[in-house]
Amino acid sequence: MDAPEKKQSAAAPKPTKKKSLIKWQKPNVNVMYALIPAIIASIYFFGWRSLLMLAVVCIAGFLTEFVFLKAYYKEPVTSAVFVSCFLFTLSLPPTLPLWIAVVGIVFGIAFGKMAFGGFGRNIFNPALTGRAFIYISFGGPLTAAWVNHIGGGGGGFVQYAADAVTAATPMMRITQGLDVSRLTMFFGNEAGCLGETSALLLLLGGIYIVYRKYANWRIVLSTFLGLLVPQTVFWAFGIGNAIDPLSAIIGGGFMMGAFYMTTDPVSAAQTNTGRWIYGAFVGTVTMLIRTFSIWSGGMMFAILLGNMFNPIIDYYVKRAKSRGTAA
Repeated sequence: MDAPEKKQSAAAPKPTKKKSLIKWQKPNVNVMYALIPAIIASIYFFGWRSLLMLAVVCIAGFLTEFVFLKAYYKEPVTSAVFVSCFLFTLSLPPTLPLWIAVVGIVFGIAFGKMAFGGFGRNIFNPALTGRAFIYISFGGPLTAAWVNHIGGGGGGFVQYAADAVTAATPMMRITQGLDVSRLTMFFGNEAGCLGETSALLLLLGGIYIVYRKYANWRIVLSTFLGLLVPQTVFWAFGIGNAIDPLSAIIGGGFMMGAFYMTTDPVSAAQTNTGRWIYGAFVGTVTMLIRTFSIWSGGMMFAILLGNMFNPIIDYYVKRAKSRGTAA
C-alpha cells in the first residue's frame, strides 16, 4: 500500500514559483542610486512636493508598462521604467500640476517605449518623449512659472514650499545679459527644474555611473566636446546669443542630459564610432538650439534628434567597417 502512495507523491506536480511583478536589473538600479542625491536636493530646494511628484510619476509609469505587458507580452515590468520615471520627474518644474506629469509619463512609456515593443526595442528615450509631449502641449506650466529655492537651515525639509515665482531661470537670465552667479548654478540653489539645478550632484552621480560602466564614456565625452568646442568659438566671436562655455555646461540640464539621457543603452548608438558621432551631434545641436532659437535649453530636442539618427549612424559605421575589412 505504501508503494503506490510514494509513486503518486513523486508524480505530483511541483508548486509553481510565483512570478515577480518587477524584474530588477543591476544597471538600472545603480543609475537610480546615482540619482538619489539629486532627488534629496530637490526636496531641500523645493520642498516635499518633489517627492510626491516622483511617487505619482513612478506609479503612473509602472501601471502603464504593466498594462501593456499584461495584455501583450506576459512579461514582468523591468526596472528601466523607474529610471525613466526618475529622469522625467527631475526634468520638471516644481510647480507643475501632478496631472500634467501623469499625462507626460503615460505618453512617454506608451508611445516612446511600449509602442515599439517594450524594453530594448524603443528608438527614443521614453523620459524625453514624455517631456517633449507635455512641453509642446502645455507650454505655459512647463516654461512660464519658476519658483525660487527655499532658503534657510533645513530648506524644504522643514519649511513649506515657497509660493513666490521668479521671472526666469538662470539660463534665461544669462541669455538676457543679466548677471548670474555661476557658483549658485553649480551648487543648485537657483530656480529651475527639480533635479537639474545642482550641476555638482549630477556630475558626481554621472561620474559614478561612468566609472561603474553603466554609462558609456565615449558618449559623455563627445557630448561635452560637441558643446564646448563650438560654444567657445561662438561665444568668443559674439555670434548669436552664445553664452560662455562654463554656463552652458552647468546650466539648462546639460549635465543630466549628457550623463543620464544620451547614454541610454537602448536609444543611444550601438557602435563605438557611432557613439562618438552621436555624442558630438547632441552637444553641437544643443548649442545651436540655445544660440539661435527662443529656447534657452535645447538638450531635450537634441537628444531626441540624435535618437532618430542613431540607426542610420550605426548602419553606415558598420557598412564602412565591413568595406574596410573586405578591402
